[in-house]
Amino acid sequence: MAAAAEEKRIALLIDADNAPAAKIDVILAEVARFGVANVRRAYGNWKSPGLKSWEAVLHEYAIRPIQQFAYSKGKNASDMAMVIDAMDLMYARNLDGFAIVSSDADFTPLVMRLLTEGVKVYGFGEKKTPEPFVNACSKFTYVEGLGQPPSEDAGADEAASATTQPRSAKELRSDTRLVLMLRRAVEAVSGDDGWSHLGAVGHQIANQASFDSRNYGYRKLSDLIEAIGLFETRRDNQIVWIRDKPKGGAKPAAAAPAAAPAGASKPKVKPKS
Repeated sequence: MAAAAEEKRIALLIDADNAPAAKIDVILAEVARFGVANVRRAYGNWKSPGLKSWEAVLHEYAIRPIQQFAYSKGKNASDMAMVIDAMDLMYARNLDGFAIVSSDADFTPLVMRLLTEGVKVYGFGEKKTPEPFVNACSKFTYVEGLGQPPSEDAGADEAASATTQPRSAKELRSDTRLVLMLRRAVEAVSGDDGWSHLGAVGHQIANQASFDSRNYGYRKLSDLIEAIGLFETRRDNQIVWIRDKPKGGAKPAAAAPAAAPAGASKPKVKPKS
């Protein structure tokens, strides 16, 4: 029997000051899709009342709290401690990826440095996360889009905050970055007939940019592709194929010339002079 593929080793580093403790279970479930989080650390000043919600989940999910006092008012020493640990872990070279949980764009240079070492960086943060940090990650997921949808008896405000609402076709098409990214990926992996395998399109997108269809309110890439309305899709059993819709619609085939009715005289040909 062939040996099972070795699991990827991932370091989960949490900026507790800028991450919701209530989402740690679904964040861990998401990280498990990419590998095993054999390093789990959360950084903060644990004497701060604002981190009380984290204290309840640290033991339950085997997350090691890293205490960092604020050396001066208005400065976050926890961020610096987290960066130093990330660099130490990187130089140890026994990890395949990092999962960084924060909504703070100050970690953008760290992400860029980790990527140069050939490791994947999976970001998790709230919708308020600045775009530079989002786009720097190999993949960034808004935590609002993770987890089960709210129950039917939940209030409207709670439902809106618990999940990412699907964007309309108009909203999706107005997102120039998204449209260009999808079209370039489809074109890059298309065959001679113009059709592209959806799996290959997803792989191409993952290689060129940070992307998660759930950030747009769609569970799967195929759902987003169909919602945006810019591509044709066809299914071959479980395989999905897509291609860019022809601009202006497909041109109708030229009609064949009508046959002359029986008994009709042929047009006279004028003799050459």
